[in-house]
Amino acid sequence: MTRATRIVAVRHGETDWNVEGRVQGHIDIPLNATGRWQVARLAAALVDEGIAAIYTSDLSRALQTAQAVGEALSLPVVTDTRLRERAFGVFQALTLAEVQARWPADSRRWRQRDPDFAPEGGESLTAVSARCIGAVTALARAHAGQAIAVIAHGGVMDCLYRAATQVDLKTQRSWALGNASINRLLYTGDGLSLVGWSDTQHLDGAQAVAASKP
Repeated sequence: MTRATRIVAVRHGETDWNVEGRVQGHIDIPLNATGRWQVARLAAALVDEGIAAIYTSDLSRALQTAQAVGEALSLPVVTDTRLRERAFGVFQALTLAEVQARWPADSRRWRQRDPDFAPEGGESLTAVSARCIGAVTALARAHAGQAIAVIAHGGVMDCLYRAATQVDLKTQRSWALGNASINRLLYTGDGLSLVGWSDTQHLDGAQAVAASKP
């Protein structure tokens, strides 16, 4: 493959469960008022990116984000379940403190980033990384020489960052995974590389005022 694919990777806008610190996983939680404001700003920021196709997780917080971008760019939105957040099984809908109280040993393995640990009914880090990196690689190969938007979740963004920078799954995260931030990567036959991360210039402004509006 001689023609690179530019990837504009975006985490969905904010939800109430983001604010509350609840594990969302595969539970379908919509954007809140701040999230809707964020994605409007995001969409405007991506108008001149030259994006040829938009792919998104089918969960509504990502899909709503993608639809705002699609409307601004006059592009259809294609859902792909491989771009879903990590499935957290019994941890879903709980706060971190609640998980710790109910399953202290499992919580410790989770916090220590054991790559083979999966909550009951959920996925391991190894599994989710293989799933989403495989999906993004396939999509990038289908758009050689073009730019695509990939709109998904924090867990997916984390896997993309690690793949692009060759950071092990076990390493504790030290990079941002902000809601509606713009992250830029390049895909060639040699894999993913990082171009820019956590661009939030489009979100500068009075979010609190915007979020208070219906």
